[in-house]
Amino acid sequence: MKKHNFYAGPSIMSQFTIDETAKAVKDFADMGLSILEISHRSKQFQAVMDEAVALFKELLEIPEGYSVLFLGGGASLQFAMVPMNMLVKKAAYLDTGVWASKAIKEAKLFGEVDVVASSKDKNYNYIPRDYTVPSDVDYFHYTSNNTIYGTEIRKDPEVGVRMIADMSSDIFSRPVDISKYDLIYGGAQKNLAPAGVTFVIVKDDALGRTDRVIPTMLNYATHVKKGSMFNTPPVLPIFSALQTLKYYKQLGGIKVLEKMDVDKADVLYNAIDSSKMFVATVPNPEDRSIMNVCFVMKPEYKDLEKDFIDFATERGMMGIKGHRDVGGFRASLYNALPMESVKALVDVMKEFENKH
Repeated sequence: MKKHNFYAGPSIMSQFTIDETAKAVKDFADMGLSILEISHRSKQFQAVMDEAVALFKELLEIPEGYSVLFLGGGASLQFAMVPMNMLVKKAAYLDTGVWASKAIKEAKLFGEVDVVASSKDKNYNYIPRDYTVPSDVDYFHYTSNNTIYGTEIRKDPEVGVRMIADMSSDIFSRPVDISKYDLIYGGAQKNLAPAGVTFVIVKDDALGRTDRVIPTMLNYATHVKKGSMFNTPPVLPIFSALQTLKYYKQLGGIKVLEKMDVDKADVLYNAIDSSKMFVATVPNPEDRSIMNVCFVMKPEYKDLEKDFIDFATERGMMGIKGHRDVGGFRASLYNALPMESVKALVDVMKEFENKH
């Protein structure tokens, strides 16, 4: 039976990425050695790093004056690294979920934080609007996609100040005007690579503005200067990231990926909205994530939620259980997930509905 992978992260990888990584695990670059055992200082791996950076810049149309870094520590470390490097006096943050609130908590260790708006009052099931970002802040930080709650900001905000964004779970799903940002970061284990590497896109002249003492490993300038090679980088995930970037280029780039993602989300949301049994947890279609679709049973069918998870799992739908903060179900539709899987899930939902 075919398995359909809806896990929220670590998540589905393209078959191209899996196959090429598997080959390199056995024999990397015709060296007769595994990618698992070669030096990160070797010319063969340096070529991997250089090509990954170049493709990252090409696909996202990153302008001159920005560096692309591959670091460890996950997005959670970036919650602290960002304010440590960027917050001089005051920063503005938008609170749209667990990861945004964790970033806010870390930022408060380094300076004043203005939380300009929050959707916590409704368990983060909408994106706040009509908020004002003060003009005197060092930056405005937001989380573009909220994996737990299924909300997403799909357009670059117009706030009048420099921006920083956590794009862990929707990078490469839409065009981004990089020039509006001082920094974009994210864990790679959704749309880029296996867990273990973190990407950072940083504007070079945004660094060095704070006079605080920054530990060497936590200073972005360290990694810019050394090309992500100050210490041993996550070699295998970076190699896999390169394969994913190659795959994205072969498909046709960001606009093609965006259309594929929108089409997949439309199929699933239409099925949910037309269902007598299921209902989306995010009521406003404009706020709905195309990466993480969250839905529950309508109140009269609430006692069937576990039955549906068992029913769907038996039919190859993997990882559809919702996060404990929301309950119900979550289908993650990352770039590597084919439309075939979305349609298979819709068929299972209809079959279960007809049965009950």
